[in-house]
Amino acid sequence: MKKKQLVNLIILVAAVIAVVVLAITMRTAGADAETPYYATFMSLVPPIIAIGLALVTKEVFSSLFVGVLAGGLFYADFSPVKAVDTVVNTGIIEAVSGTAGIFAFLVILGAVVILLNKAGGSQAFGKWAQTHVKTRVGALLATFALGVLIFVDDYFNCLTVGSVMRPVCDTHKISRAKLAYVIDATAAPICMIAPVSSWAAAVSEHVADGQGLTYFIKAIPYNFYSLLTIAFVITITVMGFDYGKMSGVEFKALNTGDLGAADPSEDAEKLPEGAVGARVYDLIVPIVVLIVSCIVALMYVGGFFTAGDYQWKLIDAFGNTDATVGLPLGSLVALIITIVYLMTRRLISFKESMEAIPKGFIAMVPAILILTLATALKNTTGLLGSDVFVDNLLKNAGALKLFLPAIIFVIACFLAFATGTSWGTFGILIPIVSAAFGGLNSEIAVIGMSACLAGAVCGDHCSPISDTTIMASAGAQCNHVEHVSTQLPYALTVAAVSFVSYVIAGLLQSVGLYWWVSLPIGIALMVGTLFGIKFYQSRKVKAEI
Repeated sequence: MKKKQLVNLIILVAAVIAVVVLAITMRTAGADAETPYYATFMSLVPPIIAIGLALVTKEVFSSLFVGVLAGGLFYADFSPVKAVDTVVNTGIIEAVSGTAGIFAFLVILGAVVILLNKAGGSQAFGKWAQTHVKTRVGALLATFALGVLIFVDDYFNCLTVGSVMRPVCDTHKISRAKLAYVIDATAAPICMIAPVSSWAAAVSEHVADGQGLTYFIKAIPYNFYSLLTIAFVITITVMGFDYGKMSGVEFKALNTGDLGAADPSEDAEKLPEGAVGARVYDLIVPIVVLIVSCIVALMYVGGFFTAGDYQWKLIDAFGNTDATVGLPLGSLVALIITIVYLMTRRLISFKESMEAIPKGFIAMVPAILILTLATALKNTTGLLGSDVFVDNLLKNAGALKLFLPAIIFVIACFLAFATGTSWGTFGILIPIVSAAFGGLNSEIAVIGMSACLAGAVCGDHCSPISDTTIMASAGAQCNHVEHVSTQLPYALTVAAVSFVSYVIAGLLQSVGLYWWVSLPIGIALMVGTLFGIKFYQSRKVKAEI
C-alpha cells in the first residue's frame, strides 16, 4: 500500500470513529420518531460521509454504499439486525423497485445506441461532412451540430462525434484538444437539458412524488452552465479566437500541422465499422423516432389522450405524467421501430439486433449502479428526517435564500470535480436542495435545483477523473492531460459567468422576473466576457510587439 493511500485510510478510520462517538453523544430524540437522530444534524451525516469518502478515495460506488450503511446504522440506533434490514429493504430494494422503469429505459437506450453504431448512420454523417464542409469554422460547427443531435447519452455522444468528426477536423488542421473540448461541451451539457435522455431519467428519479420530469423541464431555462456553454462554443467558433493554453495548441496545429494526437500506443476507443450503404438519415430517423415516441408516451401516461377530454391540455399532461412509466414505454416502441427500420434498410440482421440488447445493458451498468446507490442514500436519509432538519434550519434564513442557488452551484461544482461524477453529485444533493427550499414548488427552489444540476455538469466538465472527460479524450484521440489543461480555462470562464447569473436570477425572481430576463442577461454576460478577453488579448499582443 502506498504511503498516501495509508494516510487516507487512517484519516477515514479516524473520521468513522469520530462520527460514531459523536452519534452516541448526540442522542436527542425527535418527537414520535423511531430513531433518536430524527431531524437532527446527524440526519445529514450519511451524505456527508459519502461526500467525504468520495473526495478522499475518488471512488463513487463504495462511497455511496458506505453512506447508505451509515444511514441504516443511525436509523437502527446501531442495532446490527435492524440496520441490515433497513439498508437492504428500505435502501436498496426500494431503490431498485422504485427505479425499475428508469433501469428499463437506460437498458433500451443502451441497445438503441449499439444499433445506431452498428448501422453506420454516424459514419455516413462523417463522410457527408468531409464532402461539404470547406472551412475550419464549418468543421467545428458541424462537430457541434452532431453533438447536439446525439443528445440521448453522453457516452454515445463522445465516442460517436469523436470518431465521425476526427477526420474532418484533421483535414482543416483543428487540434485534437479543440476537438475534444467541443465533444465534451456537447456531451454532458447537452444531455442535461434534453428531456429525452438518460440524464433526464436519472434526475427524475431523485425528485419526490413522481414529478421529476416536470421539474427537470422547469429547470432547463435556469441551467446556466449548460446553456452558456452552448453560447460559448458558438461565439468562440464564429469569432475565430482562442485563449489560454488552447491558443498555443491551435496555433501549433494551424502552422505546423501538429494536431497533438494521442500516442498510438494509447488505447483510444473507436467506433465500430458501420454497415455499407448507410445514409445520414439512418442516424436522424431513429433519433427522431425515439424523441417522438417518448414524448407521445409521456403525454399518454399523463392523460393527454384520455377519452372524453377534448381540450388536450398539454401542460397538464406533462405535469401529471410519470417518467418511470412513460420513458420506458416510449423507448420500447422506438426500439422496435428502429429494429424494423434498420432491418428493412438491410443495415443489420435480426441476430445483430438481438445482440444489441445485452450489450446495451452492459454499457449502462455503471449508470444503473450509481442511480441505485444514490436513491438508496436518499431513502435512508429520508428515514432520518434530513428534509425536516434542513427545513427547520432555513425557516428564518430570510434573504439568504436568494443567494442559495449560487452557493449550491459552487458546492455541486466542487463535489463533481472531486468525484468525477455528475450522477453521484446530483443524487446526493437534490434531496438536500429540495429540503432546503421546503419542496420544489417555488421559483427559487427550481433555480436551486437547476444550480445543483448545472454545478454537477460543470464539476464533471473540469474533472480529470470524470468518465465523460476521459471518453471525450478517447473519442478525439487526444492526450487526456492536454485535454483537461486546455479545457479548464474555458470551463472556468463559463462557470464564473454562471455563478453571477445565479446571483442575478435569485434576486430577480424575488421581484417577479424569471428566466426570460435572467437567461438573456447571462448570455449577454457570456458574449461580453468573450469580447473582453479578445480585446485584452489583442492589446497584450500589441504591447509585446
